[in-house]
Amino acid sequence: MGEQNGKIVKNGARPEMTLKAILVGVVIGILFGAANAYLGLKVGLTVSASIPAAVMGVAVFGALRRMRLMGPPTILENNMVQTVGSAGESLAAGVIFTVPALMLLGFKPQVLEIFVLGAVGGVMGVLLMVPLRSYLIEKERGNLIYPEGTACASVLVAGSEGGTKGRLVFAGLGLGALFETLVSGFKLLKGTATFRVPGFANAEAGADSSTALLGVGFVLGPRIAAIMFGGGALAWLVFIPAIKLFAGDSPHPVFPAQVPISELTPHQVWHNYMRYIGAGAVAFGGVVTLIRSLPVIFQSAWAVISNLTSPKNEARREQGGKKTIRDLPGWAIGSGLIVCVLVMWLAPRSMAPGDIISAFMAALFGFFFVAVSARIVGLIGSSSNPISGMTIAALLATSIIFKLLGWTGEEGQAAALAVGAIVCISAAIAGDTSQDLKTGFLVGATPWRQQLGELVGVLTSAAVIGFVVLKLDEGVGIGSAELSAPQATLMSMVVKGVLSGDLPYSLVLIGVAAAAVVEILGIPSLPFAVGLYLPFSLTTPIMLGGAVRWSIDRSKAKSGAETPKETEDCADEEVSQSGVLFASGLIAGSAFIGMALGLVKSITITPAFEECRAAGGLVGCMLKFPAESLRSAIEAMAVGPEWAGSMADAAAVLAVLLVGAALYFVASRPGRGGSPMGLKD
Repeated sequence: MGEQNGKIVKNGARPEMTLKAILVGVVIGILFGAANAYLGLKVGLTVSASIPAAVMGVAVFGALRRMRLMGPPTILENNMVQTVGSAGESLAAGVIFTVPALMLLGFKPQVLEIFVLGAVGGVMGVLLMVPLRSYLIEKERGNLIYPEGTACASVLVAGSEGGTKGRLVFAGLGLGALFETLVSGFKLLKGTATFRVPGFANAEAGADSSTALLGVGFVLGPRIAAIMFGGGALAWLVFIPAIKLFAGDSPHPVFPAQVPISELTPHQVWHNYMRYIGAGAVAFGGVVTLIRSLPVIFQSAWAVISNLTSPKNEARREQGGKKTIRDLPGWAIGSGLIVCVLVMWLAPRSMAPGDIISAFMAALFGFFFVAVSARIVGLIGSSSNPISGMTIAALLATSIIFKLLGWTGEEGQAAALAVGAIVCISAAIAGDTSQDLKTGFLVGATPWRQQLGELVGVLTSAAVIGFVVLKLDEGVGIGSAELSAPQATLMSMVVKGVLSGDLPYSLVLIGVAAAAVVEILGIPSLPFAVGLYLPFSLTTPIMLGGAVRWSIDRSKAKSGAETPKETEDCADEEVSQSGVLFASGLIAGSAFIGMALGLVKSITITPAFEECRAAGGLVGCMLKFPAESLRSAIEAMAVGPEWAGSMADAAAVLAVLLVGAALYFVASRPGRGGSPMGLKD
């Protein structure tokens, strides 16, 4: 039931791909996918769901067993739950990094169109990973540790502890959901507390009332959280006041703003100028991350090509053998990839690349970056997988080719973004699939069944994610202060900048220069760039979460406990597993309620409902107009933060500090250690 001295322990004929495992995995995948869509649109980061999905699967099965609704589950069923469930998060990451860019450029994709992009990219990511499994997971098991996959195997093997671990996740879920309901539902607390710095003109600080961001900061760790906070401080305490100081007297608008700078608030200065500076910094950080990975990329590509052309390995794959080395058959892989290419070729450009050249580029870049992604996560974990950099590289190459071909219009922009979306989704899914297959390898699962489970998770999540994204755009607004969509904004700028040239390059280059200076100082530029791009209020709770983590590490150091050295990507740190699981619950609970309330906001109150409500008959109106009644009830329950008067901002900050204290209490309890879940840029 695991790997001992490099050998797999046999599990015997145990249930694995059962209906209950698939259903629980699908539900978890949809929930984490929807929550991650909201979180990714808010701060440009998504939570790796493998470990939480494994813990939640164990906990759900334990609850069903206690209710005598099912017998004891096998470790292979629990593994199938996390395999199916984690696919939803990875697909959401790929979708929200790219598809909203179409909206920001004025396109209006439909649910079916987003499903096609998600399904094609996700299926390609799974199928292209299949022929790499035997080499990366088995042959290279001494060199590629796959930290998240190994951690998931530990959670599954320690299934007897699932109740305790599950309670921590659900406790975090409950607290995060309750807090978000009080903030966004009842509006008892201000969503964002803002403070003007006394004696410092046009300088503004703030703090978002978000337990999700608090949990993100804890997972990231103090160093990365501080770097992000530093980027935000530079933007809001240096750049924005400087712009107002030196250009505030001009009576004329300065591009890209449409009104004079003197008439802009600090937030409007951020919207018109800082977003471009931040986008340039993020682009630089993504490219630098990709460049640093070039040795691994070339090594991976060469190793994969050599492995696939090896007659010995080909004979081994044809031979089949034990169930623990049996993959999906070659005919199924080939047929699936052919269907994907045909869909990309024949579909309209709003749904997929839409011509043979674009389909070829999507397939080529997809294969290359799938191989890169699958191997990189084995070395340094999912949190350092440079998906953004890969996507930017694919978009730049595609846009340049389109520019040479004269495809610079709206159709060319849509096709370029479709190529980027498929590449991004494929790379994200390949990284998740490789981690899941590593977990399966350690617990003795059947690869082809896991690969089918991945496909189920991809297709079910793809069917839902489009609805979530479009409804969030209707209810909250993608590109607004609440859902700034930093990665999608960057992707849209890359495509538009290359194809049309309509871009304030000076602002972008300022961001590039700022990130370059930070990189020269030995500070990782990507988290700094993300902080530079985001509103300052979002980086403040992230910093608080990092401070909680720092205080725990410092306490352990004073007590004589060994504190592992913090790495740049945070993938190999060992912190109290109880704190990681509780923080993951805070993130998921808060993000899910925020997403759900965003969907409710998208419901349109019709005149017929207003007439029905005015005429009385409350129960009848609720039965006839359930959606409108739900939105009306939520709006009626909104109290507003006015009860606190002039102390409303302080009350919001105090509430977040109390949640931080709860996180400290849980995380400081003795834990068993383990790799934390990662975050994808």
